[in-house]
Amino acid sequence: MTKIKNIAVIGAGTMGSGIAHTFAQFGYSVGLIDISEDSLKKGMTTISKNLDRMIAKERITEEDKAKTLANITTHTDLQKGVNNVDLVVEAATENESLKLKIFKDLGDYCSEDTILATNTSSISITKIATAVSNPERVIGMHFMNPVPIMKLVEVIKGYSTSNEVLKAVFGLSEAVGKVPVEVNDYPGFIANRILMPMINEAIESLYNGVAGVYEIDTVMKLGMAHPMGPLQLADFIGLDVCLSILNVMYDGFKNPKYAPCPLLVNMVTAGKRGVKSEEGFYDYSESRKAEKVAGQFQK
Repeated sequence: MTKIKNIAVIGAGTMGSGIAHTFAQFGYSVGLIDISEDSLKKGMTTISKNLDRMIAKERITEEDKAKTLANITTHTDLQKGVNNVDLVVEAATENESLKLKIFKDLGDYCSEDTILATNTSSISITKIATAVSNPERVIGMHFMNPVPIMKLVEVIKGYSTSNEVLKAVFGLSEAVGKVPVEVNDYPGFIANRILMPMINEAIESLYNGVAGVYEIDTVMKLGMAHPMGPLQLADFIGLDVCLSILNVMYDGFKNPKYAPCPLLVNMVTAGKRGVKSEEGFYDYSESRKAEKVAGQFQK
């Protein structure tokens, strides 16, 4: 297997742009791919702003920023974007059928030596690998948000993933300053298998009127030394993403403890997805950004 130099990242949202930023900052040539030109522009704007924050904190220089941005090219055509790359990291929406379609296309467009990674937070790597003819090159690379800052990468080996691919992904993760941790391929892996039931229980506590949004988050921040309360964290992850992960875990384990709280289901159905929609458990609109919503979501 050739040394990884050229990387394609599919999806220019929060995770995709963060992954592209990280690889580019460490000198890799990165192709950022999205079907929407507008999403690509937003993604590049986000990368530029995040680099500016790093400059303000004196972590990088203006020259470092220029080099990082120069390492990224954007594409709306998947086939062109993955041409002659050594690694593809898929960071599209957490939707199984969409990911299977993307990986089927990658199997057609990429050389057999290309490592195919997915940033899925819960979907089976083994299932995703069924979309390609040589599943030994498919692996999970679950980055944490915000990608340029968070150190952890959950590396998930599917049933057929080769040890050679696992070793290459571990080496790459370490080369960009991350700490890779091998996890077996079960619904939710480790991070979300532990995190999502906690978030869901916090939502259940709110739903049952045990305490309010601010109170629940304050207890977990001050009492458990969490940097962010579970409800605020859910807003930042995306309530739709939380719901999707819980559904995957519920379907995979058939255990009622993973069943999403009705309040979470209703909020997502109503379009309240957290930060991305400017409203979740907190109001993130310009007029009331990060302001507590007192009692709004009580049962």
